[in-house]
Formats: sequence, structure tokens, C-alpha cells
Amino acid sequence: MATSSTHYDTLELPPTATQDEIKQAYRRLAKKFHPDRNSTAACQETFQRLSAAYEVLVDPLSRRSYDQQLRYVPTVDFSDRQARSAEAQASYRQQRQAEKDSDEQLRQWLNRVYTPVNRYLNHIIKPLRGQIKELSADPFDDELMEAFQAYIETSRSTLDKSQTVFKSIPNPPMTAGAAAHLYYCMNQLGDALDELEYFSHNYDETYLHTGYEMFRIAEGLRKDAQAAVRSLRP
Repeated sequence: MATSSTHYDTLELPPTATQDEIKQAYRRLAKKFHPDRNSTAACQETFQRLSAAYEVLVDPLSRRSYDQQLRYVPTVDFSDRQARSAEAQASYRQQRQAEKDSDEQLRQWLNRVYTPVNRYLNHIIKPLRGQIKELSADPFDDELMEAFQAYIETSRSTLDKSQTVFKSIPNPPMTAGAAAHLYYCMNQLGDALDELEYFSHNYDETYLHTGYEMFRIAEGLRKDAQAAVRSLRP
């Protein structure tokens, strides 16, 4: 008797067999393979399988549970396995492409936004101390004040350029920290230039000191942006 894959196959019955048919099949096969009639190892093994199958199928409750298991036995579907493999490969390729796209976005933002904006901010911040030192020789000297006002106007123009460049392309998510520092730095410089301009009109040194302090804060924000960018680079 060939090895069967289910209890029904063992008893040579279809899954729709009645309880009487199960009993009849077991009696017929048990006589044929009973160890008292045939003591070979193969017959003994077959008889054990027959007994196990009959024990399960003869009881309606255990048979019902067994039938449910048969309906939900997982089968090896090679086409499904291939589909899952292809899906995993596609997902990996998409992830690698996303990483490449992310690297390219970072490169473009650094080259087209951060580098020029950082340079513009340096052109505004760096000369201030020297401008104030020159003006302090005689704030009421027309030529010195005109030079100071020219610095303010040039700085405003430079700041406008930096803001335009900053808005030229969206910043990638990974640059959010650096971009925020640049944004607040530019806002701080805009307010600082207003304070310096107020001073140039009324000579109230309160505006000069306030503007200088705002410049100091702006420089700190610029350095924070530089540190954030360094952390992004490998």
C-alpha cells in the first residue's frame, strides 16, 4: 500500500465518505494489514496509519476539525514566491533610487542655495565692525555717515539676493535644521539693518547698540547653519 498524504487517502476514501463507509473501509483494510496476518515491518506501519486515520475520521468532531485543517493547509506556491521576490527586489531598487535622489537633492541645495546664501551673509556681517569703527571717529562727519549709509544700502541689496536664492528651490527634509538657521539669520539681519538706519537718521546710539547686538545674534545663527551642514556631509 502506497504512503498516503491524508487520512482519507490512507483509507482509500474520498473526503465526502459517510461514517458507514469509513467504518467499512477500515474493517476491510485492517483485515488485510493486521499484524497477526502479516508481520512484516511495512504491514505493521500501514496498520498503524490505518488505525490513526480511523481514530480521527470515525469521530464526527475530530473529523470536522481535521477537515478544517485540510482546507487551510498552506501550499508552496512557487509563482507567489517569485512574485514576493520580485516585489522585494523592486522595493530595494526603489529605496536605492530614493537614496540617490536624496543625495542629489542635498547636493543641489548645498551648491545652489546654502553656498551662495552663506557667502552673501558673510558680505553683510563681516564689514560691520570695521564700519562702526570708522564711523566712531566722528559720527557727525558727513562723509563718514554717507559711507555708513552706503554700507547699509549695499547690505540690504545683498540680503535681498540671499532671500531670493534661499527661496529658489525647496530645501530637502534633511536640511531643515540648517535652512531654519539661515532663515532666522536673514530675518535678524533685516531687523538689524533697520536699527542701523534709524541711528543714521537721528544719531541715537540706542539703535546702534541694538543693531550691533542683532548682528551678533545673526552671526551665531549663521554658525549654527554651518555646523548643521557639516553634520550632513560624509
